[in-house]
Amino acid sequence: MPFPASLRLRTTSIALFCSIAAPAMAVQVTDNLDLGGAIRARWDVDPDRDIQKFGLDTVFLSAKYNSDSWIGEAQYRFYGRSYPYQYTKNYGDIRFAKFAWVGYKFNPDQQVQVGLNTVPFGLQPYFGSTFYETLGNVIGLEDVQQIGTKYIQQSGDWNIQAGYYLRPAWQGKGTSKGVTYSSVVSEADSYVVDGSNNQERNTVVLRVAKALDLGPWKSEVGISGLTSSIENKDTNKDGRRNAVAVHYMGKNGPWGVQLQAARQQMSPRNPGSEEVVTLGGYDGTYNVASRGNLYVADLSYDVGGKYLFDQISGIKLYANYSAFDKSASGFKTSERMILGTSFSVSKLWVATEWLFGKNDPYIGGSSYTQSLGAGGLDQWENQLYVNVGYYF
Repeated sequence: MPFPASLRLRTTSIALFCSIAAPAMAVQVTDNLDLGGAIRARWDVDPDRDIQKFGLDTVFLSAKYNSDSWIGEAQYRFYGRSYPYQYTKNYGDIRFAKFAWVGYKFNPDQQVQVGLNTVPFGLQPYFGSTFYETLGNVIGLEDVQQIGTKYIQQSGDWNIQAGYYLRPAWQGKGTSKGVTYSSVVSEADSYVVDGSNNQERNTVVLRVAKALDLGPWKSEVGISGLTSSIENKDTNKDGRRNAVAVHYMGKNGPWGVQLQAARQQMSPRNPGSEEVVTLGGYDGTYNVASRGNLYVADLSYDVGGKYLFDQISGIKLYANYSAFDKSASGFKTSERMILGTSFSVSKLWVATEWLFGKNDPYIGGSSYTQSLGAGGLDQWENQLYVNVGYYF
């Protein structure tokens, strides 16, 4: 079965705290238009499964437009052939868009975005400092792009973001029924036991955050809410998806902290079990418990200075823990812990992460299709992951 890679490039965003960012080296075509992209390699090591793979990870092309009034962003990604997509013949056999939106700035503090843009839920732009992302990503709450309209307003210390999304991203090309950048409600592939066929529509989301000083900590506290309809294509009945989150992020010199607690509750109208909903992305589909709590904690430290003849810079050390505590009786909690560092080496950007997972579909060979549902191996597994990218 496919074993897609839950790996994401960290691009810059409106959030200023605690995020990691690859070096920006886009080609400036005009005063307003930048074209760029990246070529990334990855190294996976898991001695318990006799895995030691090095190969091409991702190629993506991007465009950004920014003027006094008009803004926009587009990015398209290519995968295939190399691990974990060795089941495909050619590079590019798996491909999909991350962004495709245009926007208008009414003034420096107000803008609207239309198209495939990021859903403003919880910690932004990501639920922590990691490259691999948290369990929030694979349950469909972190780093999610959908098609719709988002309004952003900065009023003093307050940041308000509201969005209405008609549907998830368009399907790209691949071997699965889940071929999107984001993890979204999907039709299950045939290999997913107790899989469902739902479509998410009419997502409404609101995020309100306030910047404040807590002693020496430059902080942000916020609350987010999301609701949508999920139509089951077998029963032709509509259920709902609701989620709420509270978050804190702070910066004190080189130290960064991010904390979040979220509740996700889906009420599908499946013909079978309603305790799980199938999600998909990155050329795969899998079951997720329909009800549960997500907890995230992230601690980071920025190492100043340049090293090795000024070739190494921008060093960040971080530790991240996330857990998905499911409500259904007998469902096993999924946990993920990441210890890592990111840094620049000349024109390359490197992330090295030691991954620990329990009932995690992407770490240590636990059940890909059921770990986020009823559970997988229910024991801690670990592996090493390194990503090296050249950004242009």
